Amino acid sequence: MHEIRSKQKLPITLQQGWEFLSSPYNLKKITPPYMGFDILSGFDGEKMYPGMIINYIVRPLFCLPMNWTTEITHVVEPHYFVDEQRFGPYAFWHHKHFLKEIDGGVEMEDIVHYKVPFGPVGKIVNALVVRKKVEEIFRYREKVLKEMFGEFPEK
Repeated sequence: MHEIRSKQKLPITLQQGWEFLSSPYNLKKITPPYMGFDILSGFDGEKMYPGMIINYIVRPLFCLPMNWTTEITHVVEPHYFVDEQRFGPYAFWHHKHFLKEIDGGVEMEDIVHYKVPFGPVGKIVNALVVRKKVEEIFRYREKVLKEMFGEFPEK
């Protein structure tokens, strides 16, 4: 099992952070374009809820399209939600999204636990490629969110 953590502060309200991050439509905006991320599920602006199933196409490696299905398993608005892979590229994927109001804005924290398939070969692939790709996605998200919402003023 592997773990990746990411934290970012943004100069927005807790409600603004929640409205943006909890919308499946916004995932494409904060995912690197090379991943070819497309949501297949139809949404009519509905709010996220436990049990929500979201189907995507992603191209994480070598531009090969893969179906990925996640379920939103926990939602405590506006503080956190959890998505878990049901079908997709990982043997296991559990992603917690936390939002916390802080002085001057909001702190977002992501905690991902994942496992790559294929046993010992998967461990090597993780060390050489997968972990770097997941970390790159979080760096991209940080950059895009700063561009969208502004730099958090450090005091």
